[in-house]
Amino acid sequence: MAAQQLSMEARTGRNNQLALFDISPSFTIGNAALVLCSHSFPPGYGAQGERLVAGIVPLSADKYYVLLIQSTRRGGWVLPKGGWETDEATAQDAAKREAWEEAGIICRISYDLGVISEQRKPEQLTNKAPKAAYHFFEGVVEKEEAEWPEKHKRNRQWMTYTQAKQALAERPELLDALNRSTMHR
Repeated sequence: MAAQQLSMEARTGRNNQLALFDISPSFTIGNAALVLCSHSFPPGYGAQGERLVAGIVPLSADKYYVLLIQSTRRGGWVLPKGGWETDEATAQDAAKREAWEEAGIICRISYDLGVISEQRKPEQLTNKAPKAAYHFFEGVVEKEEAEWPEKHKRNRQWMTYTQAKQALAERPELLDALNRSTMHR
């Protein structure tokens, strides 16, 4: 993402999101073309109907602080995250884009924190916030911009581990990502 021009426009909607096993429709070995996957679930969703989400745990260089953003739906604090789109080669690319769009930060990815299954209670799931599979990365914030695509609808705040743990208490999947990171406790 560093080589690209950063857009001041946030991507919204779910029409351009990657399906879990649909990374490439086919590949070639010798003269034979092989189809990787045949599925009946929509782009951006996995085989179990879960939305594919990429996210980042954005840490300060000393790893004593994490940057959280305000949720647009509930007003609470969350980690930058969002749908993995079809034009993004990797979940890491999607996580870096989400960090830019939602928090106005440029990050260097330091660790792949793995995939976290949905942990929200059924009553917390909605059409706008469906069941998801979260692929999180740890990143070090290299640059924090004054202007970013979602500045008009999100605040951001640096927090200690204890503050972030309390702020993410209602979102176990996000707390799991924080706990997988190498942030100082």
